[in-house]
This record gives sequence, C-alpha cells and structure tokens, in this order.
Amino acid sequence: METPSNSIELLLERVEAYGKTTIELSKLKALEVTTGVATSVASRLIVFLMIAFFVLVLSIGVALFLGDLLEKSYYGFFIVAAFYLILGLILHYNLSKWMNKPIGNFFISQFLQ
Repeated sequence: METPSNSIELLLERVEAYGKTTIELSKLKALEVTTGVATSVASRLIVFLMIAFFVLVLSIGVALFLGDLLEKSYYGFFIVAAFYLILGLILHYNLSKWMNKPIGNFFISQFLQ
C-alpha cells in the first residue's frame, strides 16, 4: 500500500513532467508560427524585389522613350519623376487605409494557426 508521502512525490513528479512538456510544446508552437511568418515574409519580399526591378527598368525605358519623343532625353526623366511624385503623394495619404487591415489580418491568421 502506498503511503501519503509516496503519492505526493508521485503527483509532484507528474506535475513536473507535465510542466516540462507544456513548456516544450509552447516553444515548438512559437517556433512553428515564427517560421511560418518568416518564410511568408521572405517569399513576399523576393516577389516585391523582382517587381521593383521590373518597374525600375520599365521606368528607365519609358523615360528614354519619352525623351526621344520630346527630343531632349532629360524631359522624359522629368516626366517619369513627376509621375512617381504624384503616385507617392497618393500612396502617402491613402496607404494606411489600404494596408493596415490586410496586414493586421495576415499576421493574426498566421499566429492563430
């Protein structure tokens, strides 16, 4: 027959094992979420960089084309720069409205998986 001290020791050992297992499980879940978010961000960053490179080369081409049409190559660069200035101002004033909710939802969905 077990004595009360033996049952308490057995209970404490089980509680300790449960605590260690819970901590290990929490670490693994955090690692899974972090890895998922990191890989998602990395893949999106690569796509963004490729699109940015495309836009850069396209902008130079359009600027040179417009410069040929206007017979002064720097006029084309001025026009492209003005376009980007207007686009930048529009994005500056509206980007938080367009991006806060989707980005917030993305991170929430990643952390809750």
